[in-house]
Amino acid sequence: MALGAAIAVALPLAAAAPAHADNNDYPSWDEVQAAKSNAAAAQAEYQKISALVSQLQTAAQNAADLELKKEFEYTQAKNALTDQTTKLDAINAQVAEAQKSAAKAKTQYGKLASQLYISGGGDLTAKLLLSDKTKAKDLLDQLGAASQLTSHVAQLKDFAQQKQNVVSSLQGQAKAAEDIRTTLEQNADSAYQAAQAAKAAADASLATQQKQSKVLYAQAAALKNTAASTQQQYYAGVAAAQAAQQNAPSSGGSDGAIDTSAGCTGGCTPGAAQAYASSRLGAYGWDGSQMSCLIDLWNMESGWRWNAYNSSSGAYGIPQAWRASKLSTAGADWQTNGDTQVNWGLDYISRSYGTPCGAWNFEMSHDPHWY
Repeated sequence: MALGAAIAVALPLAAAAPAHADNNDYPSWDEVQAAKSNAAAAQAEYQKISALVSQLQTAAQNAADLELKKEFEYTQAKNALTDQTTKLDAINAQVAEAQKSAAKAKTQYGKLASQLYISGGGDLTAKLLLSDKTKAKDLLDQLGAASQLTSHVAQLKDFAQQKQNVVSSLQGQAKAAEDIRTTLEQNADSAYQAAQAAKAAADASLATQQKQSKVLYAQAAALKNTAASTQQQYYAGVAAAQAAQQNAPSSGGSDGAIDTSAGCTGGCTPGAAQAYASSRLGAYGWDGSQMSCLIDLWNMESGWRWNAYNSSSGAYGIPQAWRASKLSTAGADWQTNGDTQVNWGLDYISRSYGTPCGAWNFEMSHDPHWY
């Protein structure tokens, strides 16, 4: 079910920094100018620049994907901590209630024990039998009452002890739950630090990619006698073509969600995202009949959740794009904007399957499902 849509070459996520960022492998302008006078040298220099652009783009994508993975790990750790905190609070509430019951039972036991003692304690039966003032019927009544009182006191003693045992047991559970919570809190903190570090690395990688790519685009343009903007568009087109050719499907829809710190900025509910998608059908020449297929398709993929995440493949968002960073071609806010994700998903469907119903039919034509 998770998308194999518009996939780049699946390189390891470990490379968070751009390739060649810290050495002198970037060509200088002098080298570019020198190469222009020789066709072969110019072509070699251009190929070198193209390879560097590709490496920069890949490094930025790797960093963005790793950031998303760490955000998911933090979300999982935070959710586990929240669940354990709720469990601990519930146990503590039970402890408090059990302590009240135990205290009440002890009080009742103490009062009845005092009454029994005042009445004569264990010698009450003998006193009643020796009393010459006691009539036979009254004697039997008082003996029965004394026996019941003694039995009730014994029962209360056992009950009070049981309640105290419950308190001790719950206190043990609370201590174990608190230990687990402490560990989960430490795990969540570590996951948060890792997510923050990954975000910083992704931001730095993107900044480096954007800065250095501008220079490389200009150098490539100089070699080809074109505009830098033309070269930028060319490299973007090459990347898109490579992604389409290396479409490696990944089965299984989203199995979780990422609680991103930035929060949602558009298409934040399934209803809002669907309304936006419906408004965009006409831009692709589709009529309203395609909407039901699109709803079914992305219900299966993500439930139309902007932060849906597949922890196995790394697919992300409403259309479950894999790699997740491919969504960035639709906008810089791809991580937090469902509308941006919808734009990317509709474009992918148009290019790959023609229509949402075409994509839905393909999705359902095999198991496990994917499109």
